[in-house]
Amino acid sequence: MSDKRGLQIIAKNEIGVLRDITSIVANYKGNITYAQTFIIEHGEYRGNSLIYFEIEGGEFESMVEDIKKLETVVEIEEEAPFERIFGKRVIILGGGALVSQVALGAISEADRHNLRGEKISVDTMPIVGEEELAKAVKAVARLHRAEILVLAGGLMGGKIADEVKKLRKSGIPVVSLNMFGKVPAVSDVVVSDPVMAGTVSVMHISKMAKFDLRRVRGKKI
Repeated sequence: MSDKRGLQIIAKNEIGVLRDITSIVANYKGNITYAQTFIIEHGEYRGNSLIYFEIEGGEFESMVEDIKKLETVVEIEEEAPFERIFGKRVIILGGGALVSQVALGAISEADRHNLRGEKISVDTMPIVGEEELAKAVKAVARLHRAEILVLAGGLMGGKIADEVKKLRKSGIPVVSLNMFGKVPAVSDVVVSDPVMAGTVSVMHISKMAKFDLRRVRGKKI
């Protein structure tokens, strides 16, 4: 079991805030494994920064106490890391109707595993156009906890296929529906039925299922 712990901080939107906080984490030998920050747009803390870290090791309680003392810090609270709440992520991109069918299979299969104690979440986004889809595929490599991508559509190629190749090199497998264009040829596996595509994607990233995309790589099923 990892000793990773989450830390959520609400701080004033000022220059040097991140520097001051990360210096304290480093002083107490904490290793920041994930970070995100954005400006709060609504509610009581509107205009302040929300900063979230996932930290491994170090003297966690001591670093929290020192961060609390910073004049720029409004509120600080320990949170459960994202992997314990949302777990591994299946990303589904493509045409609306087909995306919904892939999601049906993925959500149904994820539900079976999550009932047994796993954490698998499903993210979907219908996107139209080669340029927009290519950008979305490229961005998957930057998504926290993204484990697999499913591309659902009738025609995908060109820049999308180029980004699929790069994504696979980064270690994220790609499942494609059986469609026109070059994407099926550069994906790990091609699945004809959209519901089945969602199902096998979840099975591949599950710790409990025995399905492994590597054993059928380059095939159509």
